[in-house]
Amino acid sequence: MPQLGLLHGRAWAVLFGQLRRPPGAVCIRAVHSHSQGTRDLSPQQMVVREKILDMVVSCFKRHGAKGLDTPAFELKEMLTEKYGEDSGLIYDLKDQGGELLSLRYDLTVPFARYLAMNKVKKMKRYHVGKVWRRESPTIAQGRYREFCQCDFDIAGQFDPMIPDAECLKIVCEILSGLQLGDFLIKVNDRRILDGIFAVCGVPESKFHAICSSVDKLDKMSWKDVRHEMVAKKGLAAEVADRIGDYVQCHGGVSLVKQMFQDPRLSQNKQALEGLGDLKLLFEYLTLFGIAEKISFDLSLARGLDYYTGVIYEAVLLQTPAHAEEELLNVGSVAAGGRYDGLVGMFDPKGHNVPCVGLSIGVERIFSIVEQRMKTFGEKIRTTETQVFVATPQKNFLQERLKLIAELWDAGIKAELMYKNNPKLLTQLHYCENMGIPLVVIIGEQELKEGVIKLRSVASREEVAITRENLVAEIQKRLSES
Repeated sequence: MPQLGLLHGRAWAVLFGQLRRPPGAVCIRAVHSHSQGTRDLSPQQMVVREKILDMVVSCFKRHGAKGLDTPAFELKEMLTEKYGEDSGLIYDLKDQGGELLSLRYDLTVPFARYLAMNKVKKMKRYHVGKVWRRESPTIAQGRYREFCQCDFDIAGQFDPMIPDAECLKIVCEILSGLQLGDFLIKVNDRRILDGIFAVCGVPESKFHAICSSVDKLDKMSWKDVRHEMVAKKGLAAEVADRIGDYVQCHGGVSLVKQMFQDPRLSQNKQALEGLGDLKLLFEYLTLFGIAEKISFDLSLARGLDYYTGVIYEAVLLQTPAHAEEELLNVGSVAAGGRYDGLVGMFDPKGHNVPCVGLSIGVERIFSIVEQRMKTFGEKIRTTETQVFVATPQKNFLQERLKLIAELWDAGIKAELMYKNNPKLLTQLHYCENMGIPLVVIIGEQELKEGVIKLRSVASREEVAITRENLVAEIQKRLSES
């Protein structure tokens, strides 16, 4: 061990630094990444995201929805046994000596809890918020552990299929408005699936497990799904083969009519109820003018346990909107369905409120839009500043501050440079780089004459405006642009 007296100055400094550090303190070094499955959004990305969200929310409002928010975490018992095999993906929070809590997995279960807790029997609501899932993230395909969901739901007892048809109309309006390219909405009914399982000989205890396997048909071949059913879930091979005859079918309303004539399925009461509702749904979709966007797909299962009736999922067809674009496989971009029994799980007396809803896959849509903008090199304005307050001379900070206050008070989005004596060229270059359309310039000459120079950044033309008319002139120009 070296003698203390032999330690040189730098070694002493390190030693004293370690001794002074509080117990348990962590030395944080340079951070090069964030936690897996999450990401930061730059100002440019936030502009794109906000435009997408604005379009989605404006559609929800156009259909009469009210806004709602719920806590980011719920009692753990509220979330368990609602998501089937996906329950293992719920993030549990560490017990702090009281309630056992979990981060919300989606926005649907908290909505059902809200309805039951507040005894709400009828509501049309939208909710935009973050949810968390402990799954393996695939960033390139827009899959994250923390992500934003945009939900629209209709709760209440109504005549069959009218709210369901409106939900599908909303999906069509949003996907068409975002101009993502051609898309298709697959529809099915959980009652039809359960009917198929029953007539094919699946034991009722295995319905949910087999439904979960069928749900993988958009990612796996029928051969692999069949192997999972037989080898991993103990289903008889001949039963799996009978299921395969059904779940590989897809079509339009003609397939619904065909299933009505099926010798086995037509004997199942549940399946007939589901087929009857789908037939009615297609009638309403035709009236809405969107039937050609809908496909009756018997492989669609939607793995979540709480669905009880019609289910649907929107996918982009693998053709880019423009020839220069690369294909980006992001899976479904919207999904939803009917869940008539979920509210009753939270009600002490088991009173149900029928519900149907949809969720827009914002992260996946954002991935597509972001890829498109990179392909075409689109430039994005990160601020909404309309006017920049500038000066060509020194000692004009006070006048600039008075002038910008007038603009702010008039509701005009304005900026100035945080320097006492900025150079005029620097100020004008800033406006060009940031895409600010107008500059107001105040100097000795303008102050003496009682005017302000108004400059167009694009044309570089300048006009002198009297101070009292400045706000009106700016507002006029902004309304014309």
